[in-house]
Amino acid sequence: MKENKPEDEGVSVTFEVVEGEMEGGRHVPRRGVYLLPNLFTTAALFSGFYCVLAAMNGEYENAAIAVFIAGVLDGLDGRVARMTNTQSDFGTEYDSLSDVIAFGVAPAALSYSWSLSVLGKYGWMAAFVFVACAALRLARFNTQVETADKRFFTGLSSPVAAGLVAGFVWMGVDMGYSGPDVSGLVVVLVMVAALLMVSNLPYYSFKDLGAKGRVPFVVILAVIGVFVLVFIDPPKVLLLMSLVYAISGPVLAYRKKQY
Repeated sequence: MKENKPEDEGVSVTFEVVEGEMEGGRHVPRRGVYLLPNLFTTAALFSGFYCVLAAMNGEYENAAIAVFIAGVLDGLDGRVARMTNTQSDFGTEYDSLSDVIAFGVAPAALSYSWSLSVLGKYGWMAAFVFVACAALRLARFNTQVETADKRFFTGLSSPVAAGLVAGFVWMGVDMGYSGPDVSGLVVVLVMVAALLMVSNLPYYSFKDLGAKGRVPFVVILAVIGVFVLVFIDPPKVLLLMSLVYAISGPVLAYRKKQY
């Protein structure tokens, strides 16, 4: 007597992540993903998505702020993962995909909506170059993460490049500038930021200043001072900080050549 089987037996569609971890010298599969660090990554992704929507609706200040919020969240997800020992290949890939949206597509859409659209095809081409360079920079980072010097990034980090663009838009809106009137300056800023991301210039990563390590007391005072300055005039101070960091790469490369 034959046993009746469902027609769809053996066919199932599931969303299941299985990653391998080393335990006692053996490769042990683990199902599921870590919640806490991926929550921060999801929040950063949402901020990037919100930036695009806000830019489309002409809410440029809110869109720029969303980029900086995404930058804070992006810095936290990695820190939280390391502090709680919840790093995973899934988290790394998810973080990179989130970064492409938050620090590639979002600032490009913001700059295009506020200013570059008046340049026609040249405007959207410049915006696309920024997106492509952000994606290339992240892809290169992922391939070099195991061999690169942890103290330095190769090329300007995508959150800082996004901060340059978003900070300029935020400052422009705050000071009453019209985006179309400064489209030439915006396209130069976007292109320079894009090229710095894919350059070979070294940028200090600050990763050796871990949460568990001791730092001089003056560092704490400096951090407090930065917070005070940011709250006094957020758009100008954040843009200035992004500019200083962007310039530090060429300066560091020049000093290395001298020594």
